[in-house]
Amino acid sequence: MKFSSFFVYSGIPVLAAVVVLLGVSVLFSGCYTLKQGVAMLGYLNRAVPLESLLDLPPEGSEDPEANRIFVERIRDIRRFAQDELGLRQTANYTRYVEINQDYLAAVVSASAKDSFFRHEWWFPVVGKVPYKGFFNPDDARKEGEKLKKQDLDVWIRGVDAFSTLGWFKDPLYSYMRRYPVNRLADLLIHETLHATVYLKGQAQFNEELAEFVGREGSRLYIERTFGLDSEEYRAMIDSEADNVVFISFIQDLISELDVLYRSNAGRDEKLQKKEGIIKAAQKRFDEEYETLFRSDNYRGFSKLPVNNAYLELYRLYYAGGDYLEDLYNRSGRNLPQFIAAVKTLTPRGDPKAQLEAALFHKFF
Repeated sequence: MKFSSFFVYSGIPVLAAVVVLLGVSVLFSGCYTLKQGVAMLGYLNRAVPLESLLDLPPEGSEDPEANRIFVERIRDIRRFAQDELGLRQTANYTRYVEINQDYLAAVVSASAKDSFFRHEWWFPVVGKVPYKGFFNPDDARKEGEKLKKQDLDVWIRGVDAFSTLGWFKDPLYSYMRRYPVNRLADLLIHETLHATVYLKGQAQFNEELAEFVGREGSRLYIERTFGLDSEEYRAMIDSEADNVVFISFIQDLISELDVLYRSNAGRDEKLQKKEGIIKAAQKRFDEEYETLFRSDNYRGFSKLPVNNAYLELYRLYYAGGDYLEDLYNRSGRNLPQFIAAVKTLTPRGDPKAQLEAALFHKFF
């Protein structure tokens, strides 16, 4: 998953950034931003030019050819995103960090137990966001325990990338070398969209938009690079098909629970019925798995301690998918044109209405 988690802000060179980060941390967000910023700067200080992989394979790698393919693939995806899709020209993903885990940060989300009312945090520059990221997973667990004491559902997950919105040069991490090409393209395009357009206080729209553009951009990249008859294209189609089925299943579960939460039942009754609805859905998921999915990637769902905070992630990232897909189809399925319209959006007003107006009044 690409769930973008944590944004910090500072100056341009890494060394100067320390001073600026210390200043804004004390003034605005206290020790939280300072601690996360220092951890992130530690990663950035370890970053090396991506091209160094061509000369010295990272520790544990004995395949220089794999390194060459990875470097060239990153260059090509960046070129595609910037030159063909029109996303912002940045120095992101030109540096590389070796890391001994398969995720970058642990992110905490929370929601009311008897409704889909999400808990939010406020940060300077980005405004309200429905997640809080930690580079140390122990800190994430502590935050989760604090939220549980407030009688909230809590979910902690790992994320594999985030955008610093242009304040830093976002690097690549070693675990990304194992990603299939469609996931790599999706991730880079998703995060570059954040670096191109990010509307303060519009977290849900920002994530829906990045998810859509990342997915569609990845599809176009695979089509143009490998062709419709390629193994890469077939793998992407299978992955997308499973993802659509899973999201549809989750959305049905959300709808069933939403009916319960909006009913006149008391809180205790809602919580009791909620557990029954979730368990029944997980049982049905297992029973129908073989007929629904092409891969084993989603089998673990029935074992998860699913709660509202988990389900809220899908409300956040996928609630507007049909709207954006419909708008994209009606405007001619031209992704560079769609992105050009996105770049005109402002934080004022309804971003979806702005996007539709930009597409149909400015470009046609």
